[in-house]
Amino acid sequence: MSDAPERSLKDRAVYQWQLFSLAMGFFSRLPMPKNTPYSSERMNRSGRYFSTVGLLLGVLCGGVFLLLDAILPSAVAIFLMMSFSLMLTGAFHEDGLTDMADGIGGGMTLERRLTIMKDSRIGTYGASALVMALFGKWVLLNELVSMTGLFMVIVTSYTFSRAIAASLIYDMPYVSDLDTSKSKPLANKQTKGELVFLILVGLLPSLWFGLAFTFVLAVIACLFRVSFKKWLMARIGGFTGDCLGAAQQLMELMIYVVFTAAFYNGFLC
Repeated sequence: MSDAPERSLKDRAVYQWQLFSLAMGFFSRLPMPKNTPYSSERMNRSGRYFSTVGLLLGVLCGGVFLLLDAILPSAVAIFLMMSFSLMLTGAFHEDGLTDMADGIGGGMTLERRLTIMKDSRIGTYGASALVMALFGKWVLLNELVSMTGLFMVIVTSYTFSRAIAASLIYDMPYVSDLDTSKSKPLANKQTKGELVFLILVGLLPSLWFGLAFTFVLAVIACLFRVSFKKWLMARIGGFTGDCLGAAQQLMELMIYVVFTAAFYNGFLC
């Protein structure tokens, strides 16, 4: 039986809400309605909402920072906001970055790289990547807080980084063992319509900073996506769920760097 939504407007709206709930439940620890129906087809279609989930997470984390920054030093507020973010997502993307760094850094063959990625233990490559990523975020956000308000910076970074990471599903083959992969529901490719919606939602918050900045950010993101895709194809011949998590973390860091450069050099005021 097909999982396609019914023709009525109400049923279509309910179907879309259920897809969003699945995406939210997969990428965060936020509770989704218990009666949300699940199937592999629905999970794949929920991919259109990954950047929307990022928007929600960004608003929550940005809001927590604003509250904490009113009563604590900014550096402490940033640290506590980052801790809240890790709890909110279950360190889902950070885990992907760690596993990918261990696998690709420590494996000499394709089989060995994929095997290491599935190992729950953390090696030197993974630990180094995780420490540098978390420390890098703290340093960059501390620089940015002295230049501008962080709320929209956080919302933009959380939203667009997830859009770029999830877009890799569209035109890359899945290479991990589907029976053991934590991203098994994401293995199918997206439709063009879902990809467009994903990217448009991802770019939406950046418009707060103007069309010129949005254009620059989009160009840099495209360069990152092309380079990262080419690198993954050369190393493992496709993507795994861990690679998507790593892409999100790296893109988030890159967005913070772009913001820092833009404010530091007067491109943004």
